[in-house]
Amino acid sequence: MTANDGALGEQHLRDFQDNEKTIPTILTTSQKLSTGVDARNIRNIILMRPINRIIEFKQIIGRGTRLYDGKDYFTIYDFVKAYHHFSDPEWDGEPIGEMSPIRPMRPIGPIKVKEELPGFPKKQKAKVKLADGKERTIQYMVATSFWHPDGTPMSAQQFMEALFGKLPEFFKDEEELRGIWSVPDTRKTFLARLAESGFGKEQMTEMQKIIDAEKSDLFDVLAYVAFALQPITREERATRAKGKILTTFTDKQRAFLDFVLSQYVKEGVDELDQEKLSPLLKLRYHTLPDATKILGTTEQIRGVFVGFQRYLYERMATL
Repeated sequence: MTANDGALGEQHLRDFQDNEKTIPTILTTSQKLSTGVDARNIRNIILMRPINRIIEFKQIIGRGTRLYDGKDYFTIYDFVKAYHHFSDPEWDGEPIGEMSPIRPMRPIGPIKVKEELPGFPKKQKAKVKLADGKERTIQYMVATSFWHPDGTPMSAQQFMEALFGKLPEFFKDEEELRGIWSVPDTRKTFLARLAESGFGKEQMTEMQKIIDAEKSDLFDVLAYVAFALQPITREERATRAKGKILTTFTDKQRAFLDFVLSQYVKEGVDELDQEKLSPLLKLRYHTLPDATKILGTTEQIRGVFVGFQRYLYERMATL
């Protein structure tokens, strides 16, 4: 899978990440293992090209350390002698005492990851008090770690504290965040700037798990960290928006938006990107000409697709 595969490649990636599906079980790619793939059931990593940077090596190995039911180790097949990075002081600090030189192995591994500490439950909840004086709850997960832009590891609490301190540079209050997130273009720009600051999509997805909000929107992660707002599920968010959609759009438009919302609930906020509009139309109506016959011009369809999103993120009274 490469960037040139476009939407089809992304669909293959989502299928690979879906642990409910039995195929595909092998993903061949060049850079995806070091740029943010979250596939928790990866059991084998095969290295076929040289890895020159310790940071990239850490990221690749980190893909295998994700926890999943029934998984307590993973195997690395190393064809490029990347194993020498394990003896790099930047991997895990300077060695204590004398160590024998590392010799090539056939293959290297498996590396075992403990799912829990003896005497502790699989997951524990911990309270984190941030600078605003309010507490946030996080899941304590042994194998979840974050990386500072300088390559040093961070705990979940440290990552949350760093994110809390950074977010005021992007929005001043809850309403501004809602406004940014309600428009695909401003949302995309915001996420790109956030990633440049060291808080990329993979890290935010991990934080989603840490705060027990995997079925929520990334908006809820940001609002929880910034303002201690309790997350709601994407399904609940979609249900709340349908009332406004019912009174704003035509029957044919509502049918399309119902389909978009079902994809959003299933896959997440990425389904609301402008780049997804064309694939969604083809998935729903098979061809773009068929879609325009039913929904109107391309600009009208785009207006409906972008316009309805404000109803997902506007402030509403609790049901």
